[in-house]
This record gives sequence, C-alpha cells and structure tokens, in this order.
Amino acid sequence: MSQCNSIILVEDEIDVREAAQLTLELEGFEVLAFANGVAALEVINSSFTGIVVTDVKMPGIDGIELLQKITAIDGELPVIVVTGHGDIGMAVQAVRIGAYDFIEKPVSPQHLIAEVARALQTRALVMENRALKRQLHQQNDIDNQLIGNSDAIVRLKSSIKNLADADVDILIHGETGSGKELVASCLHKFSKRSAAEFVALNCGAMPESVIESELFGHEVGAFTGANKKRIGKIEYANGGTLFLDELESMPLQLQIKLLRVLQERKLERLGGNQSIPVDIRVVAATKTDLLEASNRGDFREDLYYRLNVASLKIPPLRKRSTDIPLLFRTFVLQAAQRFSRVEPQLGAEQLQLLTQQQWRGNVRELQHEADRYVLGISELLENSDDTGTAAPVALDNLPDQLASYEKQLLSNALQQSCGRIQEAADLLGIPRKKLYLRMMKLDIDKESFVKKQN
Repeated sequence: MSQCNSIILVEDEIDVREAAQLTLELEGFEVLAFANGVAALEVINSSFTGIVVTDVKMPGIDGIELLQKITAIDGELPVIVVTGHGDIGMAVQAVRIGAYDFIEKPVSPQHLIAEVARALQTRALVMENRALKRQLHQQNDIDNQLIGNSDAIVRLKSSIKNLADADVDILIHGETGSGKELVASCLHKFSKRSAAEFVALNCGAMPESVIESELFGHEVGAFTGANKKRIGKIEYANGGTLFLDELESMPLQLQIKLLRVLQERKLERLGGNQSIPVDIRVVAATKTDLLEASNRGDFREDLYYRLNVASLKIPPLRKRSTDIPLLFRTFVLQAAQRFSRVEPQLGAEQLQLLTQQQWRGNVRELQHEADRYVLGISELLENSDDTGTAAPVALDNLPDQLASYEKQLLSNALQQSCGRIQEAADLLGIPRKKLYLRMMKLDIDKESFVKKQN
C-alpha cells in the first residue's frame, strides 16, 4: 500500500494548533501546520498523499470554503472538519459538501489519532488505485508486469533484468500458479529477441503421441493424417523464445531430441531428412526438482545441466504475503474492466483476511478470488463487513480494527525478515525508530519472530 502519512493541519488558534500538531507528531505522523486556509491551499494538489484536518470557524477563508476549494482540486482527498460543540448544522453541511468526517471540540487525542489513521488509510487506497489504473495503461515496465514490492520479488525482477539480454537458456522453478509463464514472458519482452515470437508449450497438457509433432513439426505423409507440412513450435520460435512449461512431463525419448536441438541448434521435422537451423532461446519451467527426478531416472541429467545455465526461483505467494493486497487490488481492477462491472471497494478487514490465507494455488488462485469478488460470488469475502455496501462497523471498534490490521502488517514484515528490525522497517517503508515505537505500542516481540525461523 502507498505510504500516506502526511497531515495538513489548519487551525487559527496557535495553542490549539500546536497541541494538535504535537499529538499527531508523537504518534509518528508528518504534520504541516497552517494558521489559515490560504496558506494551506498553496501546498494542496491531487498528488498530495495525505489528508487535511481543518477548523471551521477561521478568519478569511473558513473551513467550509476551504473544504469546497479542496474538493474542487481533488474530490477524493479526505478532509476532517473540526466543529464547535453542538454545531451539528455546520457538521452536516460539511459532510454534504464532501467532508470525510467531522469531530466535535474538545477533541480527545485518542479520537483525533483514530480518525486521522482511518482517513490516511482511505487516502492510501485511493492513491494505490490511481497508480494501478495508470499501470494498466502502461504495461511496458517490469514493475507493471511482475507486481509486488517484497524482497523476493524485487530480487526476481533484478535477476530478470540481468538475464534478459544474456541470451542463455534458463530454467524457472516455481509452484503451480506462481507465474512461471509471466516470468518467461518478461525474459523475452525485455530481451533483444522481443521483436520475434514468444512461443509457449505446456508439455504436461499434451499426449505423448502429439507433443513430438507439436515441437518439431512434420512433413507430408510423416504419419497417418499428415496431409500437409506443419511447422513445429521450435521452428516457429526461430529468432525468438521457446517456453516449455511443465518440462518434467516431457517423455524421455523426446528429451533426447530436445537435447540435440539445444546442442546443435538444428532440427529435423518428423518424416523429413533436412537439417533446419534454428536460432532460439529456450526458457523451461518446472514445479519439481529435476535433479532429484534425474536421480530416479525420470528425467535426463544431461538435459537438466544443459538447460540449467541460469535458473530463477519464483517464491510462493504465502512467502510474500506483503504483496497480496497490491496484487488483489490489481486483479480487482482488471476484473472490473474485463466484466464491465463497477469496481467494488476493499477495506482493511478484507485485505487482512486475504493475507492470512495459504493460497496453495498461488497468484492464479488469488486472481480467481478477485474475479469472484467482482462478480459478487466470493465465498471468502462475502461475509466481510468491511465494504461500502455491508453493514457498518460500530465506530467504537474502529481503533481496535486499525490496530489489528497494523499489527498484522508489521508481523508479516518481521516474519519475512526473521526479526531483523532494519530489514522489516525497509519492507514497510518506515524509519527504524518508528517501527520500534509501533512494536512497543502494539506489544509485538521481535524475539518471537527470530525463534520462529530457528
């Protein structure tokens, strides 16, 4: 999620302004304080990643006029209006104009912090969705192809960039649904072969009697029913990339022929004698340990070493749970466009629920869940009360919900970093000191995460 931590505070009374600023800064928020609305408007724009807290009764531009001007700049920028005790009419007017919420004076520090945290979370979701929508129209960068900011995915992106133009055969390891074909496609797209074909073949999806013809092609009369010459996948990929998924399913006899193609970069069609040169890069993917399979006699060891010039390992989704909210929101946006549906809103409780699942089917399973959510048939999320159309959660429970969600995010980062504070802080995008303070407040013991890894 985007890091939204900034607050523009507008209050003409200096004592009240300084007290509110101190309260918020002690909680770790970044506060820009202004004595009037004119000065505040100079720093407000649609790219501002924070929120606004403003008093209503001020000289010059009052809070209502300031709210109207902010709404004209960005209708999705949360504005919390602080009203005098009993001034309900003013509060209702502010909400009708577009205020995120209103708070009555005198404001308790706990109430102010809770409202600000909730508004910042809303702003973070808004900014994240805007970024995702931009990415859907700009699919030329690897960050828009492989979605995620976890350490494992950042390292994977770096490896892809390093290997893309190396023009060596590559072996990809990853569980079912983890995105092996997407990684292979990125290797092709960001290589010097990108102008040529990317040809994919699932070795496990074809019977043994068909896969040889699919790979190597055939001449007329090569077998019964071969009435015309056919170009195989290898030849069709000439100049480009051949992607072989589920390589462990390839028959042993065919592995011998593939090994020869890799060594000589030549092939013969079925029923033919002509040696045809091919300029290809082979990217193969497997969900099993091929070296172990070769020890059992189920896979040729020489083919394994020939393909394993370089290898990439895709982490399972459960080991990069911090990427789940971003992935799911991306899939929801895509599904809403694909199904011509209104994009449903996602809340903290739902995102937390998603990060707690095991996702044995990995990214593919998460994407299917997003499709079901957009279509309104998600069994996992249908009972959640954290959507715009669900029953409202009691406000008294909101601070506990926010704390629970924050604790889950911090715990995920600490688990991923094996309890190393600086690494966890980097994952979360916050200073080390702030992480310590939040851990103390939420009663999180880093030692428990160290022990879990030992």
